[in-house]
Amino acid sequence: MAKSSADDAELRRACEAAIEGTKQKIVMSIRVAKSHGVWGKSGMLGRQMAKPRVLAISIKSKGQRTKAFLRVMKYSTGGVLEPAKLYKLKHLSKVEVVTNDPSGCTFTLGFDNLRSQSVAPPQWTMRNIDDRNRLLICVLNICKDVLGRLPKVVGIDIVEMALWAKSLLKEICEDGPVASTVTESDLKVTVEKELVSQAEEEDMEALLGTFVMGIGEAEAFSERLKRELLALEAANVHAILESEPLIDEVLQGLEAATNCVDDMDEWLGIFNVKLRHMREDIESIETRNNKLEMQSVNNKALIVELDKLLERLRVPSEYAACLTGGSFDEACMLQNIEACEWLTGALRGLQVPNLDPTYANMRAVKEKQAELEKLKSTFVRRASEFLRNYFASLVDFMISDKSYFSQRGQLKRPDHADLRYKCRTYARLLQHLKSLDKNCLGPLRKAYCSSLNLLLRREAREFANELRASTKASRNPTLWLEGSTGYGQNVNAADTLTVSEAYSKMLTIFIPLLVDESSFFAHFMCFEVPTLVHPGGVANGNKTGHGDEDANYDDDLGIMDIDDNGSESGKSSAELAALNESLQDLLDGIQEDFYAVVDWAYKIDPLRCISMHGVTEKYLSGQKADAAGFVRLLLGDLESRISMQFSRFVDEACHQIERNERNVRQIGVLSYIPRFATLATRMEQYIQGQSRDLVDQAYTKFVSIMFVTLEKIAQTDPKYADIFLLENYAAFQNSLYDLANVVPTLAKFYHQASEAYEQACTRHISTIIYYQFERLFQFARKIEDLAFTIAPEEIPFQLGLSKMDLRKMLKASLSGVDKSIGAMYKKLQKNLTSEELLPSLWEKCKKEFLDKYESFAQLVAKIYPTETIPSVTEMRDLLASM
Repeated sequence: MAKSSADDAELRRACEAAIEGTKQKIVMSIRVAKSHGVWGKSGMLGRQMAKPRVLAISIKSKGQRTKAFLRVMKYSTGGVLEPAKLYKLKHLSKVEVVTNDPSGCTFTLGFDNLRSQSVAPPQWTMRNIDDRNRLLICVLNICKDVLGRLPKVVGIDIVEMALWAKSLLKEICEDGPVASTVTESDLKVTVEKELVSQAEEEDMEALLGTFVMGIGEAEAFSERLKRELLALEAANVHAILESEPLIDEVLQGLEAATNCVDDMDEWLGIFNVKLRHMREDIESIETRNNKLEMQSVNNKALIVELDKLLERLRVPSEYAACLTGGSFDEACMLQNIEACEWLTGALRGLQVPNLDPTYANMRAVKEKQAELEKLKSTFVRRASEFLRNYFASLVDFMISDKSYFSQRGQLKRPDHADLRYKCRTYARLLQHLKSLDKNCLGPLRKAYCSSLNLLLRREAREFANELRASTKASRNPTLWLEGSTGYGQNVNAADTLTVSEAYSKMLTIFIPLLVDESSFFAHFMCFEVPTLVHPGGVANGNKTGHGDEDANYDDDLGIMDIDDNGSESGKSSAELAALNESLQDLLDGIQEDFYAVVDWAYKIDPLRCISMHGVTEKYLSGQKADAAGFVRLLLGDLESRISMQFSRFVDEACHQIERNERNVRQIGVLSYIPRFATLATRMEQYIQGQSRDLVDQAYTKFVSIMFVTLEKIAQTDPKYADIFLLENYAAFQNSLYDLANVVPTLAKFYHQASEAYEQACTRHISTIIYYQFERLFQFARKIEDLAFTIAPEEIPFQLGLSKMDLRKMLKASLSGVDKSIGAMYKKLQKNLTSEELLPSLWEKCKKEFLDKYESFAQLVAKIYPTETIPSVTEMRDLLASM
């Protein structure tokens, strides 16, 4: 018997080296081949190739418990064994020999804890049956001894395994020294620990003895079986020969049945051929019938389609006559509109989206398209020429009637109700013209704008002329801040109220009219922009209807949008630009009459620019629709012109203020200060709407020039500068006290004048005090200067500051102090022209003198403690009695 790899000591040592450190002991190691394929069937080469592996059984003892493992070892690249997989034998549930392997050397091991039971377990192939039995017996013995149970064994006779183990033990014992290669541990596992007990072995021998009893030698038994088989065969042949007549009858019946079957087969063949021919004939007839029926259906459908196409291609004679030579009178417009609608529908019906593309290249369709295009161009040309002449004739008729415009002594409100009523008759026609040819609208729009522009400008000119002629207002001088006395300075604001009312009336009448005309034009001439407020609406608080009978006037043209992209579908920048360009042509030139009213009002009363500016802003804030772009531009230009005129007035008034500094020496309050208060009061009366900024800017410019001029005039005579300043700043405050409480801009300048007044008072009072008590306060100033450098007790020893010097100075300054104070009052009164300021100035003077004297008394008490001077209380009582 060849040496088994289970006896290879080198292999076992290599396995022990591979699991070194696991505290496990190798019981057996044996070489095997691992495969996954099925014997006798083709498969993937990689799966069918056997891979060399080593199976090792190891045990690990831990106290009373023993654990058994089955290790799979593989060879690394360098030929060194390394662990590949580890199985616990306690989970071994099945040992099965693969039946497809004729040699019986291939088996599988099933474990009950594998994660994927659907994957076939690997197959292990041994070199021979002895190696297989040796490994399996070792596994079974360990399972029995260590685990106390045996796995299920399939494909192996357990009795054969026991007999093989017994024979292996016998050979080992007979061979003696030769068998020394089998280790003692193997003997213990394979022999001493038998699978079958002694009692079970005796029972199996008794059973086998009963089974072979009476058989004797195998050859004798085989001969006996042969003789019995021959006897049985001879008996069967005899029985068959005895039943021959019955067999003959059966054969005859079978032959007759065969003949009948052959006849039946021949008849069936004939019938089959005839049926096949009949089926072919029927199919041919059905095919011809189907083709005829399909041709009939197609012909009917073709006739229907041709009828529809002919209906599309037919031009009704009444429409053709209307389009080529019909009248455009109001009575015929319904017929013209119907003809337009038919022509639009016919043109659309011959276009590819509405017409089958197959028909588009037909000659008849192309000819009909050309005919319809010719009809369209003829009608568009005729209609455009008529509308241009119609617009011009309407306007000429209105202009020729002088009673339609404002006349001397009578203001006429423009009334376009009749004009728009006549235009609305052709609004639907314009919609169809746009649908037929968009390019025709450009000349029509220019013709309409050119004609209506003449009417609007004539209306505005006549209205503005009569408005100015019928307005009675006294002209105010523009020299509001002139130094010389002029008439009209205290004029009542009501005297020029009619000027503002005239301008407001001009806006009230014409701005809504221009907005209405813009809106009507945008809708009437088919611009795709949002419409404006209707003429019957309320704009800026004023009814924009044309008289009471037109107060609910509606700008609805009485039409539906023909195009899918109507005026409500959204605006485009191109359409808006075209509309504003047309509105420029429609309304251009009318602004000159508005400018004339503004200039006329400015000449009468420049301050009326304030109220006109407010009215203009009010109207401007109400114009937000894009289609009224020209109206917004007009209002913006008016606002700029009014602001420019008012700025001119402000500049002239500032120039009048500046001319005061060129005059001879100024005494007392300047004339422009009280006059500015009068001007500011009047300006506040004229403020309307949002004109606050305009007035505040004028205030800022006026007061800035006034203060600068005041300072320049004061510098011409520095001796009396402070008196001049305090009188004028006081006058500024007195004249603007009430307005400063309600006008923030004037309040700011009021506080600025108040600060300047206080500074001028302080300087003037200090000058008067030092003039009367110069030695007293100079002595105090010397002491204060030395106190920074030397000690207080050393000051009396300085030159000019001894106690004797102090006594001399007090005698000279305070002897007759009441006379000195009286002289101070007279000097304060001497150069003051505003007597109402004297009491407050004298109080300030007394307070200032008392503060200075109190400081001097504190210095004397500190530097000359032994000297006696009049007390502060005595001085206060003296001042109070003056």
